[in-house]
Amino acid sequence: MNFNFLKKKKKYRIRVILLLLLLLPVLRIGIFAANPAGSGRAVEMVTISQGMTPGKIAAELQRKKLISSQRLFTVYSRLRGLDARLKAGTYQLNDGMSPSQILRKLATGDVYRCLFAVPEGYSTYQIAEMLQARGFFKRESFLKQCRDKEMLRDLDVPGTSVEGYLYPGAYNILPGMTERDLIEQMVVQFQEIYAARFANRAKRYPLNQMKVLTMASMIEKEAIDPSERPLIAAVFHNRLKKGMRLQSDPTAVYGIRAFAGNISKQDIMRKSSYNTYLIKGLPPGPIGNPSSAAIEAVLNPAPADYLYFVAKKDGNHYFSTTLAEHNQAVVRYLKSSSKPAPPTTGKTAEYANDHPSITGRR
Repeated sequence: MNFNFLKKKKKYRIRVILLLLLLLPVLRIGIFAANPAGSGRAVEMVTISQGMTPGKIAAELQRKKLISSQRLFTVYSRLRGLDARLKAGTYQLNDGMSPSQILRKLATGDVYRCLFAVPEGYSTYQIAEMLQARGFFKRESFLKQCRDKEMLRDLDVPGTSVEGYLYPGAYNILPGMTERDLIEQMVVQFQEIYAARFANRAKRYPLNQMKVLTMASMIEKEAIDPSERPLIAAVFHNRLKKGMRLQSDPTAVYGIRAFAGNISKQDIMRKSSYNTYLIKGLPPGPIGNPSSAAIEAVLNPAPADYLYFVAKKDGNHYFSTTLAEHNQAVVRYLKSSSKPAPPTTGKTAEYANDHPSITGRR
């Protein structure tokens, strides 16, 4: 018998067995990585906190039945060199995704996004209606939270509402998020931007933060053309210095309806603490949530002596220094209006009663 042949054959078998023993775990991990845990019907939201270890992440995935093995997922992430690159955030996953797909999603930071954009100048009422229309929150519950005294105190917001402090921009609304969570996110965003860009400069004016925001919110509503913001700011500053009523159209309908450019005589005569046709000075608070550009206009108005402006047909405004010039502009630019142009009275108060568009646009 050829003992050398048998000896070589035995060594070959041992090598094959050892090779298989080495390959089996790799094959097992490969099979695990390529095969989902379910059919894809189960959709889960998974939140990874900052500093969460790969093992804890895998445990959470297994708990939600998105993967079949915590251990294999941890080993697989290490073999791929991605275990230290898993990013914090909230992810939308389903059990029809393979562990390989899940790992890739976590490593690239492909977080769940349900963006909600707050337009510049929108009031809390308009924001509440948008949130309800998108199916995020009920209108009344959002508005109620906007006036919550405890939250206002916690956020260091003066007044009776967060109106003016909800910074315009895009926000990611996550599952389980409350109205308060969203409001806090917007207010904190505003506070950080205001502190960095405007707080020190605002000290040059006899206006506290609330008054700066109030004027900015009026400018935001009045200006169709963004380039006119500094001019409108100049008008408001000049009228305040002279003790003139601001007579801004959007203030007359605040809390009643969104300003769309037209108001009636009934609107300007409506008793309201915000109606600048009837009150002196600024309203008690903002009438919307202004952009940084509108705040900038308050703190950097145009060097002009204008006291009036009227909307032209293209949506821009004609600015005047005297009432006589303003009345002529009204006849020139609003003569196509269904309402007759008012007579030139020479008195701002009388003019305001006759015609709703004094400093505001139609």
